[in-house]
Amino acid sequence: MAEAPSRGIMLFGTEEPPAETRLLKAGPLSAELDAGNLRYIRHDGREAIRAISYVVRDRYWGTFNPEIRDLAVEETGDRFTVTYTATCGDGQQRFVYRARITGSADGTLRFEGIGTPETDFLTNRTGFVVLHGVEGISGRAVEVSEVGGEVVETRFPEVIDPVQPIMNIRALTHDVAPGLEVTCTMLGDTFEMEDQRNWTDASYKTYVRPLGLPHPFTLEAGKTIEQAVELRFEGTPPPRTGGAGTPEITVAVGAEAGRVPRIGMGLEWQSADAATARAGQLAGLHPAFLSGYFDARHAGAEAMEGFRTAADALGCELALEAVLPDLDDPGAALRSIADLANAAGARFASVAVSPAEDLGFVIPGTVFGDMSAYHALYAAAREAFPDSAIGGGNFMYFTELNRKPPPFEGLDFVIHSTCAIVHAADDRSVTETVETLPYVIRSGRSMFGGKPYRLGPVGIGTRTSPFGGGPAPNPHGGRVAMCRNDPRQRGLLGAAWHLGVAARAAEGGVDSLILGAPIGDFGLLHHPGDAPQPWFDDHGGRFPVWHVMRGMYDASGRARRATEVSAPREVQALAFETGAGLELWLANLMGEERRVRLEGLGGGTMRVAMLDEGSFVAGAGDPDALDGAERPANGDRIDLRPYAVARCRVG
Repeated sequence: MAEAPSRGIMLFGTEEPPAETRLLKAGPLSAELDAGNLRYIRHDGREAIRAISYVVRDRYWGTFNPEIRDLAVEETGDRFTVTYTATCGDGQQRFVYRARITGSADGTLRFEGIGTPETDFLTNRTGFVVLHGVEGISGRAVEVSEVGGEVVETRFPEVIDPVQPIMNIRALTHDVAPGLEVTCTMLGDTFEMEDQRNWTDASYKTYVRPLGLPHPFTLEAGKTIEQAVELRFEGTPPPRTGGAGTPEITVAVGAEAGRVPRIGMGLEWQSADAATARAGQLAGLHPAFLSGYFDARHAGAEAMEGFRTAADALGCELALEAVLPDLDDPGAALRSIADLANAAGARFASVAVSPAEDLGFVIPGTVFGDMSAYHALYAAAREAFPDSAIGGGNFMYFTELNRKPPPFEGLDFVIHSTCAIVHAADDRSVTETVETLPYVIRSGRSMFGGKPYRLGPVGIGTRTSPFGGGPAPNPHGGRVAMCRNDPRQRGLLGAAWHLGVAARAAEGGVDSLILGAPIGDFGLLHHPGDAPQPWFDDHGGRFPVWHVMRGMYDASGRARRATEVSAPREVQALAFETGAGLELWLANLMGEERRVRLEGLGGGTMRVAMLDEGSFVAGAGDPDALDGAERPANGDRIDLRPYAVARCRVG
């Protein structure tokens, strides 16, 4: 057996260490200091604000990682103070800001930033961003103090808002708990809010500089900008129950609750031949379908041949995502695609179509009056592929679908993708996106009703970027927002995240899901690429996610059992019936161990197989590693190591 890799490789797929955080406390006020910014600001343990960050972005919305120096932290029992200087730049331009953070036991907090460009600085955003979480916030009342002094009563959106739900903001006041409210005041510019659940971020984001102003814009060299964010708590909440420490998490399995979605695998045309060559290592995977991504601007006959041979190797039906160059003559474009498919012998059970223009960013508030071209597009798709179900929507994120919904009545199903690292690429932001999927699914349903819903491809990384410039480069395999090749695809975190996605999609009643790929940036097993894949480049084999997706593909269409999780942010669960009894999968989405207590499993012996650091190496080499690791359960409690996945079989 191969020597085990480092813990970083096993958990995250990279030797790059996760960001170090420090807990700051002042009486009942606490916050985590993370790379110079604040996260999880709490009062007496209750989350009030998800994050306050000073953000500097480039012209493509990429976020600079600041170089922090002269960091100083002072803490007493009733006060903390943080100061530092940070530099952002890319070789052509440079921006420096000084930060000061203070927190007091009386519940006040201030984060101020004073920035000066050392060169003219082209940016899409520079300044403060405030995040409000979604659980316990969505649909709740909020008081808005506007820049001009007017006070407005409104609510945080429940259905995901395609534009800015709250504008012209100076301060926001809302309840944290019964009897306790927080006021967040933003100074130095006009702020507005967007619903970040559009991108599966678990937050409402209040940010500086309205999007209605020109972007990108230039900050003049030497011209200082000053901003600040202040928090104030008022009231006395009831005392919290329970002792210190993390309580065990309960997972209760209930009655039958619909079906597990049909779960398929995505495949880009560039990877089709290599995927077929790896058919032996893919044996044992039984996806419900293989969805081939065909961009008519670049792909041709070889892509169709590759899709067919890959589907034959996997023994599954084919689906097609077809990008047309434009909407000028969709009939001619689709006939050409159909001719290529027929010549290759590729038969598609479903065909989703989209014009290339819909792969781009949709400006909030844009009005699309005449959508007749989409009726012609869908009619042409039916004519070119008469035996296929026809789908549409948007091949980019839910954001683009939400801002530019096509005429759904012409479709057999609606499709869109998601990405976990649009705005942030740290580990907690990635796993938080699982929290947001129920909101995305419910909001999608509110648009297109009972139409069959195909979610995907769903990936940590992005297949393409709507913001121009393509996905961000990640040559060293680090944590980079908006990249394709996210290293956590190879780690236990990626495996747990994929299970969380499948569980949330099943819970939301999604009809079909595209999750995972044979090889490549979203792949389940190693294949040499442009960027290094530590340990796997030397040893090859399967990523931990291979074992999770083997189980998820086999679960496709099975009768699902309801699961109630007491802490769904931390642990996710999916239960379904098999011919041999009940199968329950658990995923720890946290970087710390969690204990799970199981309820509602009924009689019968339970056997547990664990995918964690102890089984990582065996899993890379053995497709049946989980079967070999299966052991009788000892009671109704399971300890999950960081980012571990457990498969429990009862019967």
